[in-house]
Amino acid sequence: MATGAHTEQPGGKPPFPPFNKETFASQFVWLVVFFVALYFIIKRLAIPQIGGIIEARSQKIDGDLADAKRLKDQSDAAIAAYEKSLADARARAQTLAGETRDKLAAEAEDARKKLEAELNVRLAKAEQTIAATKTSAMANVQGIATDTASAIVERLTGAAPSGAAVQAAVAEALKR
Repeated sequence: MATGAHTEQPGGKPPFPPFNKETFASQFVWLVVFFVALYFIIKRLAIPQIGGIIEARSQKIDGDLADAKRLKDQSDAAIAAYEKSLADARARAQTLAGETRDKLAAEAEDARKKLEAELNVRLAKAEQTIAATKTSAMANVQGIATDTASAIVERLTGAAPSGAAVQAAVAEALKR
């Protein structure tokens, strides 16, 4: 087995430059020079620009949040005004409905009273008609009863009773 450093190349080829011991010190110096130069370029140019961009974004976000809060406050105020006007409209509707209900109830009560008065007048007339008809019928009943009683007595006895006796007996029977 052959042992050799990994920097040596078989066949006499030169080693890979970063691993070459002869050029390592100069490469390290140039690395430090470029690193320091890059550090100062980033520190002087890139970081202030990035800071400015971050500050601008922060201000934009704060402004947008302030606008959003203002718009939210406006919408809350509009919602409150809408709800108040809706409550007022409901109250007016309830008042109007109550007034209409009371008015219709009063009209219905007046119509009921008028109809009741009319029905009472009709009832009184009907009672008078019934009383007159009853009196008339009773007078006819007494005459019919007298004639019928006289005919029954004559048929049973064969002799006609006197009209005054039959009328007295019928009147006595009707009183009971």
